[in-house]
Parts: sequence; C-alpha cells; structure tokens
Amino acid sequence: MSEQTAEHNETMTPELKAFIESWKSKPGNLIMVLHQVQQTYGYIPRSIAIETAELLGVPLAKIYGVVTFYNFFKLQKAGKYIVQVCLGTACYLRGGDDIIKEFESQLGVGLNATTPDGMFSVEAVRCLGCCGLAPVAVVNGEVHGKLDKSMVAGIIEKYRKLG
Repeated sequence: MSEQTAEHNETMTPELKAFIESWKSKPGNLIMVLHQVQQTYGYIPRSIAIETAELLGVPLAKIYGVVTFYNFFKLQKAGKYIVQVCLGTACYLRGGDDIIKEFESQLGVGLNATTPDGMFSVEAVRCLGCCGLAPVAVVNGEVHGKLDKSMVAGIIEKYRKLG
C-alpha cells in the first residue's frame, strides 16, 4: 500500500474521539483539538480533518484555515529524519540560509516538504540555542555545528546509511 493510500485510510483513534468530545463545548477548542490530532498522527491527515470537522460541527474550511495559518501544524507526514536548520541571528549571519538551500538542493525538496522516499524533511527553525556552533542543523536531535555547504552531503549520506 502506498503512503498516499495509507494516509487516505487513517482512522480516528477512540482516545482522540474522547478528547474531541471532552473539548467540544469549550471555547477555543479547535487549536487544542488540532494539537492533539498532530500529536497522535505527527501531522493532520485529511481523513482525520474531515472527521474532526464533523465531530466539532465546524466547516472543514475552518480547520484548514487554522492549520495553514499556524506553521506548527503539518499537512504532510514528516520524514524519518527531520532536518532542522537554524536561522537564528548567529546562524543566519554565518550562512544558515546557504545551508538550507544546500539541503534543499541535495534532497530535491523545499522547506517543510518530505522527500518522495519518506526519508527526510527539511525545516527552518528560529534558534536552537547552539549559537557558538553556528551555523547549525539538527537531525532528529543530533546537532551538527560549524557547518558549511560542503558538509551537507556527508550528513545526508550518514542518515541514508542508517536507513
């Protein structure tokens, strides 16, 4: 079964249904519910967004309006390895933007996208707290510091070998 088909067949967990039911009548419930959906699935699957809209009695367009407004929410499943490149002041001034462009070029995807094989996602983040190592990228919690563009291929290769 392809990942696209699998995404289409996501079913809502009983725990998530209970959570939505407990928040249904509370003001400001949509953000809390969407956070719980994302925590459950790692992103907001379309089938779950549709069911959430039905359970809350809100238009699907309202759900997508919130999801697309806040960049925290993801509409696509993240890759196995999430590459977060810092664009905080120190990293940006030392070439963080060039590092992002190199990851995008080598992986063939843009920001907030996942490679077709599902291995990598690339994100820009604001300050990872490693300013002394600028520019920095973090891959699934592992810090790679004092980067230059020539190091990107080796980082990608390291994680490809891990599978």
